Order: sequence, then C-alpha cells, then structure tokens
Amino acid sequence: MRQRRWTLLGLFTAVAATATTVVALQAPAGAAAPLTVAQAVSQQGSGPGVVRGFVVGQPTATNTVVRSNFPNDYALALADSATETSTSRMIYVQIPSAHRAGFGLRTNPALLGKQLEVTGTLAAYFSHAGITSSRSFTLVGGTTPSPTQPPTSTPPPTGGGAYDDTYYRAALGKTGPALKSSLHTIIKTGVKALSYDTVWTALKQTDQDPNNPSNVILLYSGRSQAKSTNGGGADQWNREHVWAKSHGDFGTATGPGTDVHHLRPTDVTVNSTRGNKDFDNGGSAVSECSGCYTDSDSFEPRDAVKGDVARMILYMAVRYEGNDGWPDLEVNDNTSNGSNPYIGKISVLRQWHAQDPPDAFEKRRNQLIHDNWQHNRNPFIDHPEWVASIWG
Repeated sequence: MRQRRWTLLGLFTAVAATATTVVALQAPAGAAAPLTVAQAVSQQGSGPGVVRGFVVGQPTATNTVVRSNFPNDYALALADSATETSTSRMIYVQIPSAHRAGFGLRTNPALLGKQLEVTGTLAAYFSHAGITSSRSFTLVGGTTPSPTQPPTSTPPPTGGGAYDDTYYRAALGKTGPALKSSLHTIIKTGVKALSYDTVWTALKQTDQDPNNPSNVILLYSGRSQAKSTNGGGADQWNREHVWAKSHGDFGTATGPGTDVHHLRPTDVTVNSTRGNKDFDNGGSAVSECSGCYTDSDSFEPRDAVKGDVARMILYMAVRYEGNDGWPDLEVNDNTSNGSNPYIGKISVLRQWHAQDPPDAFEKRRNQLIHDNWQHNRNPFIDHPEWVASIWG
C-alpha cells in the first residue's frame, strides 16, 4: 500500500508539472502567437502578420545579406537562429522611414543577434520572402528604441546621404514597372540642366578628394589628381560619360550628355581605353588602372567602384525614357550594342551593385548634385533595394 501511495503521488506531481508547462507556453487570451520566420516564409502573400526572429544582417540583394559595414537603414533580415547564414531561411524586412533611426542597422549595428517582433505585410521584398509596409518593431526582452530617435548611446550616421524621404513619397511601396515610372517622374522634375563647360566646375566639387581639397578622385584608376590638370593631354583628367554618349547618340548637348550623375573625372588614357564599350567581367589588364580589365567589347572597372558604375547606368535608364526629346535609354544583357540606346550587361551590373554598396563618397556626391547642381537624386544610392524591385 505504501509503495502504491508513492506511485500515485509521483504521478500527480508529474501531471501537475506538465500542466504548469503548458500554461506557461500559452499566449495571452485573445492574442495570436507571433509567427516564426519559417512560418512567415511559408505564408507569403497571406496578408498582415507578426513575425518573431533574430536580426542576422541587412539584405542588399536577393541572395545577399551583409553582417557588417551596413550601407543604410532601409532593411534587415530575420531568422529563427541568431547564427543562420542561409538566405533561404531568412525573411527580409522593409524598414519605413519612421523606424529607421531605431531599427536600421547602419545606425544601430548592436541590434545584430537581438530578437525582434515585426508587424507588417507578408509580401516579397528584394524578390525574396519578406515583410513590407512594416508598422511596428518591438525588441524582445529589452527596451524598444523610439521609432523616431536613435538610442542615445549610438552616434548618428556619417558620410552624407542625408535627405528627406518625402522626395520619394510617390514611389514608396511600389515595385516593378510602376516603381520605375514613378521614379522617372520624380528625378526628371525640377531638374537644372548644365552646360558641358559647367560640368568641369561641378566635377571639381562633386568628386573632390576628401583628404585633399585641391584634388579630385579619378573614377576608374582611383588616383587623386590636381583639379587644375583637367584637359585632353596624356596624364590629365577629362569628363567620362559612364553611359557612353554614342549609345543613343546624344553627344554633349545639354541633357543626358551633361547629366553629372553619370559624368566622372577619369584619366585621359584610361577613358580612351574604355571608349564606348559595354560593361562586363574579364579581359586584359588596363594600363594606369589597377584592377581594371578590358577586351574587344567590354570594360571592367576596379572593385571599389563597380557598384558606383552600376548605379549610374541604372539611373540613366530610369531618367531618360524617350519622352523629353532624348533617347529612351535601357539596359540589356548584351555587350555589342553599338550606337543603339542600350548598355549591358544588366546581369553583371546587378552583381556589381550588390557587391559594392553605396559608400560615403558616393552618398556625398549624390547630395552635392541635388543641393548645388541639378537638384535631383540617384534613387539607387538612396534606396539600393529598388534595383531588385525593378530588375529582379
């Protein structure tokens, strides 16, 4: 009898413990438990949802998530494990402007590895499983930063690129052709057209060497050279049309031929070597341009400016749509476009864009062009995620 009594007592204790565990795991009455990242990935397109996961980095392309040197505050990636490295087990979160100060990774890199709950719409972002139109961010197990102010312990971001996102108000939330069309309208509105002579003056400011105000940085070679040595002679610098002006035959007349968003200082000899070639990987090494390569129909710039080149080309493809007296410039996947208004290769340009995100020099340049010269912006510097939204 004594043995049976203890057996029954043990059984009661085990049942009670189990019941206590179940109660502890239950969500509060009336509240739905947040989705795991795996569940959110499987429920894409189902509408609003709350997702809980660990911050594992910032997406910069469909299959790329960076864990340091975050380019901006526009997006983050969540996973069910803080050490996850496979992008297929992540969900990409769009961070609206109201929440970037508190949850953007450039401003708040210490969020890496922390657990968040995000409320938004389960919809593709960067052509990847995502959360868009995010309305709420909550730090799990800690103090939630203000959605409008960064944590007081985190210094503000540096390196330029400061702008009011209301500039893009009409484009926010759009994707694909609708996004491209909206951006075209935005960046062609209120633009000040420059003369080709004025471009010399503009470049001396926009491409000034941050460490030597008497010099400019040459795009392809990266060499710092005296502003006063501009011209057409050997070892001087001249104005490179990154979108070659023969691709659409627009020359140097005011318009695409003088659009300083794609005009850069370059070594005269290197500029001649590039000529009007399309962009692709490979070829023979280029003299006076370490890390540059070329062959009969393509040119590859050094790694540090591959993304710059890509974003300048994509800006031109959005800015000039054939409805303002200039050619309709478009990117394709060819390297033999001749005088047609096309440049390639888009597949390579997309890779370069992901490989080399916007840096401080590029952001500062974009701001100076907006403030002092043309009064428009390159949207792919401000919103790198829009490249994938338009070109996949």
